[in-house]
Amino acid sequence: MTNTNLTPGSTERGIDPKLLELLVCPVTKSTLDYDAVHQELVSRPARLAYPIRDGIPIMLPEEARRLDD
Repeated sequence: MTNTNLTPGSTERGIDPKLLELLVCPVTKSTLDYDAVHQELVSRPARLAYPIRDGIPIMLPEEARRLDD
């Protein structure tokens, strides 16, 4: 799992590291990177960022933000 620009471990409103190990992108089935600043799980292959709301990852492609080039 790549962790560039990520905060390892749990943060105040972060995600449980064990949960992060289990989650994959629903589009590509690839691993996700946790972006603590934006509170998102990022799928680089799909170029999508899934929001985390109140500590809960929203893993719906229609809720994801498209990543810019």
